[in-house]
Amino acid sequence: MTGETIRIPIAGGLSLTADVAGPRGAPTVILGHGGGQTRHSWDKAEQQLAKAGYFAINYDLRGHGDSDWSPDGDYDLLKRAEDLACVAAVGSKPLALVGASLGGITALAAACRGMDVAALVLVDIVPKMSMKGVAKIRDFMTANPHGFASLEEAADAISAYYPDRPRPKDISGLNKNLRLDPDGRYYWHWDLRMMTDQRADPTQLLTMLDAADWTDRVPTLLVRGMKSDIVDDDGVADLRRRIPKLEVTDIRGAGHMVAGDKNDEFNGAVIEFLNRVMPPA
Repeated sequence: MTGETIRIPIAGGLSLTADVAGPRGAPTVILGHGGGQTRHSWDKAEQQLAKAGYFAINYDLRGHGDSDWSPDGDYDLLKRAEDLACVAAVGSKPLALVGASLGGITALAAACRGMDVAALVLVDIVPKMSMKGVAKIRDFMTANPHGFASLEEAADAISAYYPDRPRPKDISGLNKNLRLDPDGRYYWHWDLRMMTDQRADPTQLLTMLDAADWTDRVPTLLVRGMKSDIVDDDGVADLRRRIPKLEVTDIRGAGHMVAGDKNDEFNGAVIEFLNRVMPPA
């Protein structure tokens, strides 16, 4: 099912890039990718949601992909939640948020800030993350500030970080996650300055969750990669205490990048959940 690419205005004269697909006016599903990724990590999910009868909005978060970067390097969580409210205005109700890692944290913050959400899907993210896993991701994301000489060099870096995922024979897809600068080097398609934020500190989000009124009524699904180094049993138990009716789907053989590791299984789990709690018209 074909879609279109749009620009969504946000505060400060900036805008976000999003792909949309599916029937307008249908229940809306917003897809928010993880830190250091782009909307293209959701391409197949976007199309399958559209085929299932949903209006899918698949956007690049501020500072990522084709969306604008903060001129002052400010990527505060509440600012991201405000961005998400602007994205939601493109769709209609009922509304579901699907967020991986940073996208999931943003979705939680938006719900706590009063966004009217009919369903929430968190993809391998909980407020109380494994600090060892967070450190590993940060080390990878900050390891090449001067970029790469070629796509092959970038692919080698990914393989070294994530040896369990087979190195693709065709690495041209990396062009969606890298930008070629005038100096002839490839750089990740996101703003390195966002790595100075305090996203790994759960205090702010946990305080918001404790004060929220949606946690006992909004259907919420956690999709966990069983090989994840970010979400552990303690983190799941903590989230379940805060969201009593939390559903958990474990995807075997998947790490933190669940949709990339087991895309069909992930998409099936999300659509099955949404069909139950927010069926298309």
